[in-house]
Amino acid sequence: MATPKSTSNPIQEIADQISALQTKIGWLQSSVRLTSTRDAVEDLHTKVTGMEQRVAILRERGYVFEKELENQARTYVAQWKTLQPTLNAQVSSQAAGLQASLRPIETQMAQLNSAARNPAAARPLLASIGSSIDMLEDKITAAERTVRGMYDTFDNQVYQTLKHLDDIETMLKHLDEASFKLMPTEGGILAVKAVWCKIGKEQKSDPEGVLYLTDQRLIFEQKQEVAKKKVLFITTEKEKVQSLQWEIPVAMVDKVETSKLGLLKNEDHIEIRFLPGAQYEVIHLHIWADCATWQGLLNRAKAKDFDKGRAVQIDQEAAEKARAAPSQCSSCGANISQVILRGMDTIKCEYCGYVIRL
Repeated sequence: MATPKSTSNPIQEIADQISALQTKIGWLQSSVRLTSTRDAVEDLHTKVTGMEQRVAILRERGYVFEKELENQARTYVAQWKTLQPTLNAQVSSQAAGLQASLRPIETQMAQLNSAARNPAAARPLLASIGSSIDMLEDKITAAERTVRGMYDTFDNQVYQTLKHLDDIETMLKHLDEASFKLMPTEGGILAVKAVWCKIGKEQKSDPEGVLYLTDQRLIFEQKQEVAKKKVLFITTEKEKVQSLQWEIPVAMVDKVETSKLGLLKNEDHIEIRFLPGAQYEVIHLHIWADCATWQGLLNRAKAKDFDKGRAVQIDQEAAEKARAAPSQCSSCGANISQVILRGMDTIKCEYCGYVIRL
């Protein structure tokens, strides 16, 4: 039986390998300049230098807490002014060394291209260049790691602060779109996407919306698109539903418990128990945020801890009006059990319906 002739073409194989090496060298010519590292440093510069303006805009939009934010932003700018020149010098130094390491490879590539039609001469060059490229790639990775290590801690701190500013901006956006208004002198703390689990266990019919925490109230607003028309179980028309479901003074929060639910235990849930007289005894919520964080926020709001860090002080006239509110109805004499919140103008007797002006 005749043996089939080999279809292998050594010259074509060499050409293919040269093409692959040229692609790698094209990548290296950009990488040795540490372009991605320079971009990351420049991006951090933009974020740090723009932080003071972001905080100023948040104040204009009504965020009154965390008076240290302005100073924190200024501190980051001062730290960056010291760190940035050192980073830029290190990047330039590392890039110069990497570019020097690339030049011999480029020289060898020119030799390889000349020997492309001579497999015996080309193969040793292919092996040498491939090994040099691998070593240079390792040097690039090490250089990037060295530069990153110089500002990694600072970058993480900035990231956490910027994420917090993002959360505040999200809350203010929701408040701008809300179907209710905050009371005078009431300040929003944070907001989160949530589902109100009416029976304690989440159901498909449970309202989805936004849970708001202010220094005076815990508020849930339904805000979702629901099916308006279905054909053969397929939704063909939707409508937006947005309405205030409940609002309870944070002073009436008794206990907050957290849990991780779902098949992978990756769903954050909080269960809030309220003092007698609240609209609900217990409320269970599935929230799209860390449940332990929200547990801490609720406890801090109840303890009036946020007032200590206000950038805009409480209107003392409004505070005094709330403190001076009567404890009995002037019409029927019944005790007033309602929690009086700062910014309220009237209270209504739950027994006789008489409206008392504050």
